[in-house]
Amino acid sequence: MKVLVTGGTSMLGAATAHALAARGDIVTLLQRSASTSLHREVRADINDAVALREALEGHDAVVHLAARVGVVGSRADFDLANVQGTRTLVDAMAETGVPRLVHVSSPSVAHSGHALVGAGAGPANPAEVRGHYSRSKAEAELVALGSDLPAVVAIRPHLVWGPGDTQLIGRIVERARSGRMALVGGGTALIDTTWVDNAADALVAAVDRAPFLHGEVLVVSNGEPRTVAELFGRIARAAGLQPSGRVVPVGVASAAGAVAETLWAASRRQDDPPMTRFLAEQLSTAHWFDQRRTREALQWKPTVSLDEGFARLTRWYDSD
Repeated sequence: MKVLVTGGTSMLGAATAHALAARGDIVTLLQRSASTSLHREVRADINDAVALREALEGHDAVVHLAARVGVVGSRADFDLANVQGTRTLVDAMAETGVPRLVHVSSPSVAHSGHALVGAGAGPANPAEVRGHYSRSKAEAELVALGSDLPAVVAIRPHLVWGPGDTQLIGRIVERARSGRMALVGGGTALIDTTWVDNAADALVAAVDRAPFLHGEVLVVSNGEPRTVAELFGRIARAAGLQPSGRVVPVGVASAAGAVAETLWAASRRQDDPPMTRFLAEQLSTAHWFDQRRTREALQWKPTVSLDEGFARLTRWYDSD
């Protein structure tokens, strides 16, 4: 097939493009900046309708990863990139006759703060989720699923990580290196994560299965919940660092996050604050998911275990 991947410069976008090409698909990347990729690239904003229509001509499917992430930015910033961007994309797909859309969402679109223990993919709930990112991704998912396209599936990969990851891995390693790593609430909460190649393979499977799963929402993870303390410790050790055992009570972390959010908003800083209320909640609340429906629907299962992922991460740091 000919597949357009939006947000191709991200870690997961690049891995997905590689997995598609490896099986013989023709891949086009839509992104705002140039990269060293060997795939055809179209440099355009997701809200450039003319460029989108031109890029989509002749394609069979789209994997939509382009999004504004993080916690810094106004509601309007997140809405423009995530909600309006998705709306512009589905309109362009309808106009050019591209039928299949794999919309990459997030489990946070259905998380209102309560523990998720063996949960399924609950409905996206913009009214109750926390923060501009989660709310805008919830609305974007509803836009995608509510479109007139004939084959739409929403995939919610949970905490994707791997070599070169600047989000989860990069931040944990930086804090371990600077001695600022702390375990909120003792780090006892069980959470799911997803090795990047497993997430990419799931998105490729979703491209194939979209006509049979129209309208379905699936959470993707390795299905190996671990405590936050174990995950932080193994990531730090993979980078050759000693993890910290410092514990911060949940209330203290949440209060510090509220202060940081206020300071960052007042000073209009563009980097992410060291703590937010949402992050304190995520690090102290269980969130892991029942993967049975996902694996059945996608006819997919992870091929890289977390233990193997940590071994690969260690080798990557050793070779750096």
